Amino acid sequence: MTVTAASLASPASPALLHRVGDRALSWLDAHRDHFRLTAEDRATGSALIERLKPIGELAINMQVLFREGVAGSRQRTRAGALLDFAWRELLDGGNVLAALQQDEPLSPVPLEVYAPFHELGRRHPGLEALLSVCRRTGTWTALEMVPNRRLGVLNAERKIGLAPSADFGQAVARTWLGRLPEPWTVQLHIAYDVTHTVFHLTNWGEDPGRIPPEIADYLTRYLPAWLDDWADLEHWDLLGELLVVDACLPRPTLDARLWERYAAAQAESGAMPIQRAMPEGTADAVFDQVHHPTLVAAFASAMATSRALTTDAG
Repeated sequence: MTVTAASLASPASPALLHRVGDRALSWLDAHRDHFRLTAEDRATGSALIERLKPIGELAINMQVLFREGVAGSRQRTRAGALLDFAWRELLDGGNVLAALQQDEPLSPVPLEVYAPFHELGRRHPGLEALLSVCRRTGTWTALEMVPNRRLGVLNAERKIGLAPSADFGQAVARTWLGRLPEPWTVQLHIAYDVTHTVFHLTNWGEDPGRIPPEIADYLTRYLPAWLDDWADLEHWDLLGELLVVDACLPRPTLDARLWERYAAAQAESGAMPIQRAMPEGTADAVFDQVHHPTLVAAFASAMATSRALTTDAG
């Protein structure tokens, strides 16, 4: 990997940025029933946790759309309906999360999924009571997890108004990004760790100012090379997450060249493939493969459109 300093890039137009998200949201809305939990999911703890993650990601995306204020009236209506659908029908008003917390009291997953719903005004007192009990155990703070996941738990606690179970600054320092290693060592999983460290630092783009200056400088210097590399590999899922990171920097590039390639990879339906082209298969199989990159496309679009309208990205 060749690392170069960021060059001056022409920013993408707000219209292009917005269009990617509008199409992604349309696909998510049209395929909402594929988010449903099956009887098999509910019967198997590990399967249930895996199926809950997309629902939490869907809620975060709707939260970002509302927060950034870049959605048109049609998008806001669709986002609100998706959020209600997720809370009422997919999670049974939070009862699914409370049941999981009861069955697996030391799992942080119910907390992480619940946090964006809580911020948007949805409440489940029973789940909150269970979380209060679990968080009083020594095991809650002793649970072993990768550093950027620890940041995610701390950020979820903050969203709900709970006292942090660890020091946030120390948790940041333990991440790969917090150590500012050699940029050429970035591989696929490290790159995903980098993006999620930024997401948790900024509360999913809400406050880019929470990125420490030395980390912001490091990303400003090396992110353009990473963006080019993953664009060349046509890894649209990771590229989308890195485009969110760009939108969180003090002076985002919103590079038109990269955004045009990213937009061109999006299917007419609005779905975004993980890598290269759209997969083939049954509707359920295709959904399982593309729901995440499509959620990422909606997230990246909302953040980039917001920054394009409020920041001199030149």
